[in-house]
Amino acid sequence: MKLASIDNKTRDGQLVVVNKDLTKAVTVPEIAATMQYAIDNWKETETKLESVYNDLNSDKLPNAFHFSSVRVLAPIPRAYHWADGSAYVTHVELVRKARNSELPESFWTDPLMYMGASDAFIGANDDIEIENEDWGIDFESEVAVITDDVPAGTNSEDALKHIKLITIINDVSLRNLIPNELSKQFGFYQSKPWTSFAPVVVTPNELADSWKNGKLHLPLHSTLNGNLIGSPNAGIDMTFDFGQLVAHASKTRSLMAGTIIGSGTVANQGSLNGSSCLAEVRCLEIIKDGKASTPFMSFGDRIEIEMKDNDGKSIFGKINQIIKEYKK
Repeated sequence: MKLASIDNKTRDGQLVVVNKDLTKAVTVPEIAATMQYAIDNWKETETKLESVYNDLNSDKLPNAFHFSSVRVLAPIPRAYHWADGSAYVTHVELVRKARNSELPESFWTDPLMYMGASDAFIGANDDIEIENEDWGIDFESEVAVITDDVPAGTNSEDALKHIKLITIINDVSLRNLIPNELSKQFGFYQSKPWTSFAPVVVTPNELADSWKNGKLHLPLHSTLNGNLIGSPNAGIDMTFDFGQLVAHASKTRSLMAGTIIGSGTVANQGSLNGSSCLAEVRCLEIIKDGKASTPFMSFGDRIEIEMKDNDGKSIFGKINQIIKEYKK
């Protein structure tokens, strides 16, 4: 099934069930008012929501409305826990190569992960507001999962059973602020503003054979100002599957329902199908030409991120955003 949150003038939005074609939706206050409530009570809500989804797809619900007629928020507009991994080590390896830095061997066996800001997320069509272009504005196209309650010490095989929802995201980065932050050896903060989410999340069974072994085996398309930057396949070259990422996050503590885990920038070895961020494009230029020629994003730029099924239909809806100057 497919779920979303729409604007009802509250911080957590209103949960809606969305049909397969992303054209119609229906509110379900009698089941769950918010996405967080639904995932908190997943054993009770899942079957009921699936029933509504089936009726919606069969045009049996007279109270359905056009999904495009409402403002869509991030599926979980704010979350208790958001952690982003770096599962595509080939991407990290490329970045290190451009800096003439050797990749530690442990990167291939122990996932990288940071905790991001989850007090608010950005909807798929909301502007990305940044104060200064000089901060190096970049997009990062990723896959993300949402879990139910995950006990501490869960192994990677069992962790897969706790993944209830899947979507795609834009983990916005301010590249020129990152080096100074990392030099302090204490991680990201200012360089990682609010993250953008696709309109809907879907259950794993909605993805059929495209979801297997904890990976989503489909291309992720990133388009900047009408120009395709890349369509790497998210299931190829993913060093750590989502079971491993969830297990890594839950190694020393339980994860609460609604925890969001990101894949990191989707990348394929050699970048034959392009890239999922401008930093990778620039690294390839540095390796080839000795310098980067592609600029980071500017005010007025439009970034679109989308994943389609094998029939060419959008699965999660499109992230479609414009970079705007933030003014107090």
